[in-house]
Amino acid sequence: MTVTFTDVFKVLFAIFLPPLGVFMEVGLTGAFWLNILLTMLGFIPGIIHALYIILTR
Repeated sequence: MTVTFTDVFKVLFAIFLPPLGVFMEVGLTGAFWLNILLTMLGFIPGIIHALYIILTR
């Protein structure tokens, strides 16, 4: 698995604004809407989900 320059920015966005990091990775899919819901329910679950999405794709 190679890490690109944009992956660094996606991870930073995932930490500070989780839905933005997921949007940059997958667009307006179900994962994006799930991340918005998780972020509204608690910021930490949103971060964990965003990092999972970014690091597994």
